[in-house]
Amino acid sequence: MSVFSEIIAGRIPGRFAYADGACVVFATIEPIAHGHMLVVPRTEVAKFTDLPEADFAHLAVVAQRVGKAGEKAFHAPRAMVVIAGMEVPHVHLHVIPAHSEADIRFANAMKNVPDDVLDSDTEKLREALRELGYAQYVPADIHHLA
Repeated sequence: MSVFSEIIAGRIPGRFAYADGACVVFATIEPIAHGHMLVVPRTEVAKFTDLPEADFAHLAVVAQRVGKAGEKAFHAPRAMVVIAGMEVPHVHLHVIPAHSEADIRFANAMKNVPDDVLDSDTEKLREALRELGYAQYVPADIHHLA
């Protein structure tokens, strides 16, 4: 079971911004930029090329929603999407509010970000999702899906 499946199952703490029946969105603990989120299917699949097309299309729709929220919450002119992550064998799309190309360089990942900063960034994104009309997908509790 991947670390992402453990987060989704609630066995490892997470900061959830969005959840539906097919996927969840949570904050990465090493963000490249404030508001950096991961869109992760609930079903564990190692490679995006192995996802059914409909599932990949759904992840793209959710990434677009999260990207719009990130632009709004972090006053970013764009949101970037990156499919990377050989270190975790579970498909995930990185959605990153971006001001420049440097905002998508993984070498710029912030280490040891304080919990209160990660919580605050996630809550900003959750609020923007609500404002954009996606309140039904924002979990009631930032730290739990149930």
